[in-house]
Amino acid sequence: QVQLVESGGGLVQAGGSLRLSCAVSRSIFSINIMAWYRQAPGKQRELVASNTSGGRTNYADSVKGRFTISRDNAKNTMYLQMNSLKPEDTAVYYCNAPIAGWTYWGQGTQVTVSS
Repeated sequence: QVQLVESGGGLVQAGGSLRLSCAVSRSIFSINIMAWYRQAPGKQRELVASNTSGGRTNYADSVKGRFTISRDNAKNTMYLQMNSLKPEDTAVYYCNAPIAGWTYWGQGTQVTVSS
């Protein structure tokens, strides 16, 4: 059983920054792709950003230029640096990792951006 634990969410004013962390209970070195998703109230869960073990990244258009996804293999942790936050970024943020045929999710961390 693999566990993913998010942290770093909170309340921030528009224009502010937060860094989310996703700690994984096993080595992430060989996990091909990891991702951050978010779900706002009344909306479907959406992909925010993803990265591969080879360093390729992908971002939703709404966060390009503001968010940065990264990994620290030594710490088995994935990050999402969020800058220039907007009220529309308010959501529960989840990390995701497909491993050996299973898709694992964290419990989510709330991000609230006030105007």
